[in-house]
Amino acid sequence: PMIVLRTPKGWTCPKEVDGLPIEGSWRSHQVPLGQMHENPDHLKLLEQWMQSYKPEELFDENGRLRTEIADLAPRGERRMGANPHANGGTLLKSLRLPDFRDYAVEVSHPGSVTAEATRVQGKFIRDVMNHAIMSLQLRIFSPDENASNRWADVFDVAGRGFVGEILPTDDHLSPNGRVMEMLSEHQCQGWLEGYLLTGRHGFFNCYEAFIHIIDSMFNQHAKWLKVSKEIPWRRPIASLNYLLSSHVWRQDHNGFSHQDPGFIDHVVNKKAEIIRVYLPPDANCLLSVTDHCLRSRDYVNVIVAGKQPSPQWLTMDQAIKHTAAGISIWDWASSDQGSEPDVVLGCCGDVPTLETLAAVDIIRQELPELKVRVINVFNLMKLQSPREHPHALSEKDFDSLFTIDKPIIFAFHGYPWLIHRLTYRRTNHKNLHVRGYKEEGTTTTPFDMVVLNDLDRFHLVQDVIDRVPTLGAKAAYLKQAVRNKLIEHKHYISEYGEDMPEVQNWTWPGGEQ
Repeated sequence: PMIVLRTPKGWTCPKEVDGLPIEGSWRSHQVPLGQMHENPDHLKLLEQWMQSYKPEELFDENGRLRTEIADLAPRGERRMGANPHANGGTLLKSLRLPDFRDYAVEVSHPGSVTAEATRVQGKFIRDVMNHAIMSLQLRIFSPDENASNRWADVFDVAGRGFVGEILPTDDHLSPNGRVMEMLSEHQCQGWLEGYLLTGRHGFFNCYEAFIHIIDSMFNQHAKWLKVSKEIPWRRPIASLNYLLSSHVWRQDHNGFSHQDPGFIDHVVNKKAEIIRVYLPPDANCLLSVTDHCLRSRDYVNVIVAGKQPSPQWLTMDQAIKHTAAGISIWDWASSDQGSEPDVVLGCCGDVPTLETLAAVDIIRQELPELKVRVINVFNLMKLQSPREHPHALSEKDFDSLFTIDKPIIFAFHGYPWLIHRLTYRRTNHKNLHVRGYKEEGTTTTPFDMVVLNDLDRFHLVQDVIDRVPTLGAKAAYLKQAVRNKLIEHKHYISEYGEDMPEVQNWTWPGGEQ
């Protein structure tokens, strides 16, 4: 049952002040009365306003609430603030999770198989939901994007919640549905927050560009978590989990309006003990982190992962180790074993990882003497100073990975300045060069999206040539060759409307499908 009480705005305040209407007006949300020291008429109005509540009927001569009034309040857990649902962590039960390893993509060699990462994740989420249906512990929230983000398998076990008339043409609607879909990001966020605060679990999947709609709502939840962790009787609640898919680099069909990776910039403004940002490079890493996030408490977890077919790099065992570490040298892609590298190529995000590895392949073929170290960043906060975030690498470990004086070419999923912001205190920051999204987008081919933002393999090779001082004139022919490839790319997509076959069909050496 629900009671709906509709009242005028500012109900019971003075109806008029200085000849202007207050009650029922926008002015009641301002300061209805001011200048008390200088304006006796305002002071008189304030006194009349307070007297209108008849305090003599509520309090005795000592200012105490009258017993007959106090006795009207509920007792024990019937009190609103003491209701267990107002301290949802007291009711929270852990989800029964299947073993995520059972959903692994079999990878015999890096790049040997292609998969849609979020579709693989969706099968795992389906079975999590199936286990949780009887206990009513889990809901999924999305602005009509579950199927688009490749979570349609969930509908095998749970429908979309709907209490209106259901027509024969409707798809997976049910008054008992556990999937809450409405084309309103802020409605989904509000539902999810209420669900978590009352002791249940939830997951919000959304197009990356449009999660910005709930920026201020995320702010308030993160602030609430920060303060609630300082209150001893507040019990931990399930983390607020976001999957951001249909991301900036594969919105080539929808165009510029759908291309914005900036939510993670917004998220990292919040306290380090609250926020986590993960960019899995492939499906097995995505499975591992999904399991982790569903087990976590009192965090906001942001996962950014693509839904399009992409090469898979790591076995499940490798993925578990990589996600646990948060950042790793990919030795199978590196050529600096036993020595210092000439250059470090870092990458964070699925598409930047693909382009980095393709660049390394070119370098291996054309500059085989160059010692290259490839580092993949899965947990973005590993880059930040240990003075700022508990997940951060120590200064010693950061320097051992990225060196103290070698050039670093970093390919990033989002806006490049976020990496500079996170690493500005690091020793070798002066040699860090970041490629990422720089607000260049349109309706075009997938590879052209990265070319427009200088994140493609050819630009990355150019960056290496420009920043490794020992190359100099030796690499002039290669620099010219990759420049010509960029021209060839533009001509090809103009004529055929798709990417060059050598781009579409590229695989890591030995990973031919």
